[in-house]
Amino acid sequence: MKHLEDTPWWICDSEDTNYVAYSDTDSIYIHAEPLLRHRYSNFDEMSEEDKDNNLETIAMDYEKIVTKSYDSLASDCFNAKGKHRLDMKTECVIRAAYFRATRRYAQWITKQEGIVKESLDVKGLEFKKANFPPVLGRFFHKTLVDVLKGTQQNEIDGRVKEFKKEILDGSISLTELGNPTSVKTLNKYTERKARAGEMFTVVAKGAPAAVRAVIRYNDLLRFWGLSNKHSLITQGDKIKWIYLKPNPYQIDAIAFLEWDLPEKIRTFIEQNADRKKIFESILLNKLEGFYNDLGWTLNLNPYKEMFFKF
Repeated sequence: MKHLEDTPWWICDSEDTNYVAYSDTDSIYIHAEPLLRHRYSNFDEMSEEDKDNNLETIAMDYEKIVTKSYDSLASDCFNAKGKHRLDMKTECVIRAAYFRATRRYAQWITKQEGIVKESLDVKGLEFKKANFPPVLGRFFHKTLVDVLKGTQQNEIDGRVKEFKKEILDGSISLTELGNPTSVKTLNKYTERKARAGEMFTVVAKGAPAAVRAVIRYNDLLRFWGLSNKHSLITQGDKIKWIYLKPNPYQIDAIAFLEWDLPEKIRTFIEQNADRKKIFESILLNKLEGFYNDLGWTLNLNPYKEMFFKF
């Protein structure tokens, strides 16, 4: 490119290597280790802090070169003579990052706009969303931080297996494992309320699991004569819901209000909660995707190695 003809050798090599790790709209993330190795022969002996500082120095040099090239870009491509608003700014130094997809990533920031600042910046990943159980989100957050900071797979594997055990053996309460959400479209999927002598409301086809869970909670509340002392769940309420194992009432999921949960329904949930399905449907597929992105294999079957290790 004409406007990069004067670019120093340590920014663009003769092999035309692509240093771009990620870009979106007006932001670009550069994989900088090759640049550092080009410029500093003692790279492997540097402390992490020195690498960060030297990387910032390179970024500032690169910033000046690109900003200067914008003069030609504005003039040649947009016929904008003189002043323009195109500018390059070094925003942060990132020691490690995980890019899942566009606007779905995590980055371990060590310097921001010249100031030392260690923080994990997460954008768009599912465990940060409001409908992800917080206890599972905290586990995923810690796992992500540890991976970015260099924790090896065998240690992460051990933590995943231990966390699964805690979910299955009841160490983690069901109120913590419930999926948080707001009640929407409740009336849309309530086809017909239960008549005298009937237990269940008729639910319209295609009702989301959370909506079915709310309707079945209200059904139990009425059937067990608890609705005069406890609140029915209504449109707009903030609730949690969980999957259930096969049970005499054939309810596959049930919701609840954390602040107003009758003891009889709490007991029913504790006896019938499908903890295995909760782990597999909410956390496991996210972990498998994360492992695949890292080139790892997630094995939670304790007998697999026994059968295939000869």
